[in-house]
Amino acid sequence: MKLSVTQATRKELDEIAAWRYEPPHDFYDGDQEPVVNPERFFTARDGGELVGFYYFEERGDVLEYGLGLRPDLTGRGLGLDFFRAGLEYGRERFHPARIVLAVAAFNERARIVYERAGFAITGRHTRSFERWGDVEFVDMEER
Repeated sequence: MKLSVTQATRKELDEIAAWRYEPPHDFYDGDQEPVVNPERFFTARDGGELVGFYYFEERGDVLEYGLGLRPDLTGRGLGLDFFRAGLEYGRERFHPARIVLAVAAFNERARIVYERAGFAITGRHTRSFERWGDVEFVDMEER
């Protein structure tokens, strides 16, 4: 993949909201939580084709990082390169002292990708969702 990353448009966010993942990853379906801060979303394109998105939130000198790969591209071994591309973009754009992320505890394949990219588990927390109830998350930070 040769990715280009740009600020997400409303049209792109609407397209992402229509994405549907297979269970249990349907937790990440694009319409589960409304986009409150669209300025924090960036799209990734490969040859003009929308392949995923990145989310960045600055909190002082810490950058919170999130991402999503298009559902039909998951499970194909693309995750590590996709993750690293967003990580590099975040470093270049925001120059953070630290980068952190949170991933649903059940999402082992994502956690493994993050560990391969140099992130380590730093804690856990729980969030409540109307549709899913209480969901445990694993907090991770770049080593």
